[in-house]
Amino acid sequence: MTRSFSLNSVSLAFALFAFPALGIVTILTTGCGTPAPAPATSQPATAVVAHDGHDDHDRHQVEGHDHAPGPHGGTIVDWGGGTYHVEFTVDHEKRETVAYILGADEKTPTPVKADEGSLLLTLTEPAIQVPLTARPLPGETASACSCFAGQHESLGPVREFAGTISGAIDGTPYAGDFSEEPHDHGNE
Repeated sequence: MTRSFSLNSVSLAFALFAFPALGIVTILTTGCGTPAPAPATSQPATAVVAHDGHDDHDRHQVEGHDHAPGPHGGTIVDWGGGTYHVEFTVDHEKRETVAYILGADEKTPTPVKADEGSLLLTLTEPAIQVPLTARPLPGETASACSCFAGQHESLGPVREFAGTISGAIDGTPYAGDFSEEPHDHGNE
């Protein structure tokens, strides 16, 4: 017995298989959710520089522009597309980090009214978070200062750190990423 297929039965079989398969492929490749919202923080940038003022390089790279080492020899982190800059420093002996809020010129201390408990250093390796509290410089107050510090045991070992410094100033969130560049620690 020979079966004969007509054009209509082949077309029907194709339609029953192809259209559902095409729908599944479309869902799998385009997704069915809405795109993730953009982060609320302002333009994080990546900085690379050695710390403690004894780097082998005079500059570090930040997406879009360069920064020289900060006035305290630390890594400059861009906050808000140049509105503010933060200088990341670390004192391994004290197991302490000090972050200086600087102006657009990357040199001038810029006192800010940071929201209570909002400044935070988040390191990727080791994975830790260090709250930064106000440490007013001469002439500043705790409610408007440019210097913030925090301590953690993991800041003791001499190494290059990478992470994010984030905070809110007058309710506006800021964040900037950094990565220190490897350099000779022989004299530390």
